[in-house]
Amino acid sequence: MRLDQTPGEGTGSEELRVSTIELFFDLVFVFAITQLTTLLAGDPTVAGLSRVALIFGNLWWMYGGYAWLTNAVPPRASLLRLLMLLSMAGFLVVALAIPSAFAGGGVTFGVGYLLVTLVHTGMFLLSSQQSAVRAMRRLGPVNAITALLLLLAGFTDGALRWTLWTVAFGLHWVSPFFTAVPGFPVRAAHFVERHGLIVLIGLGESIVAVGIGMAGHHLRPDRVVTAALGLALAAAMWWLYFDGEDEQAERVLDAAEVDRTAWLALYGFGYAFLPVLGGIIVFAAGVKNAVAPHGEPAIASTAWLLAAGLATYLVGLAWFRRVLGIGPIGARVAIAGAVLPTVMAGLAVSPQAQLGVLAAVVVGGVLAESAWEHRKVRKGSPAQACAGSRGALS
Repeated sequence: MRLDQTPGEGTGSEELRVSTIELFFDLVFVFAITQLTTLLAGDPTVAGLSRVALIFGNLWWMYGGYAWLTNAVPPRASLLRLLMLLSMAGFLVVALAIPSAFAGGGVTFGVGYLLVTLVHTGMFLLSSQQSAVRAMRRLGPVNAITALLLLLAGFTDGALRWTLWTVAFGLHWVSPFFTAVPGFPVRAAHFVERHGLIVLIGLGESIVAVGIGMAGHHLRPDRVVTAALGLALAAAMWWLYFDGEDEQAERVLDAAEVDRTAWLALYGFGYAFLPVLGGIIVFAAGVKNAVAPHGEPAIASTAWLLAAGLATYLVGLAWFRRVLGIGPIGARVAIAGAVLPTVMAGLAVSPQAQLGVLAAVVVGGVLAESAWEHRKVRKGSPAQACAGSRGALS
């Protein structure tokens, strides 16, 4: 019996749920997201955004890799739990080094990232899923090369450092096309739950950003209103994903053929989640910078972080729907387009005014989309309703 099996349980169990050690592991991701948000809020320039994008792109690949890992290799045995804790230590080092990853902390970032990568590969090779083992024997060396590129970047500077970071990012995200992605088994319920929790963590960061932005400032009524508007927007973002998207995604993964399931999981929860989670980080940085000013027009960077962050999140959700075929994307794209002109409200009046307009646009769009979808369901024919009932019971 391999380390990822327990007596009386097959490796294909669909009852696997997210374990407490995985939730404990997610605490590191909270810190990493906070670091990225703070980094972008402190340097809201094109160069700063590019740094955050490269760091997050590489970070999300390996963090997402651990979601695939615990899906295939449930960390029940003591050895696996100890390895998970070791990988947490590596991720903590990476998170600590994020602010200086493109400066003096580059080597530290690279060492932590290499540790995370090697533990990930080693744990996968302990799986009883032979298809996963074979797939990791092809993907593991590519991940190691990417980690070494990031470590090497820590010893360089200037254009060469940027080049190495960009190549590492690109290599990660093209590697599925020449490695054995279909070899990785996917337990749909666990996989969807795991990624849903990551979305919650990201949205929680946007709320934390409000508190961080208020640190050192008096709690005036206008700032309380700003905080409430930030919470309303975070709630709308939550609604957009958790009002059925996760449940439908689970059903799609369950119903797909084995070889196709892994690709759907990769495209939906890998590629599409890049703008979903990246948009949350950008929005949170905008909220952090929007809280302190009072009665003054927003600076351009703050206004664009708020609007572009929400738009990116919405485009990511539309892409997610398109990949999994779980609903129309027109409303999501329309809301994304509608939030961009709110920059004018921020530049002309204040960031608080922009948050108010954003809340009205997004909340209104959410309610309109929900009402339209319910109306569409009610207008369905009795035959379609019966077919849907039979499908649900089968």
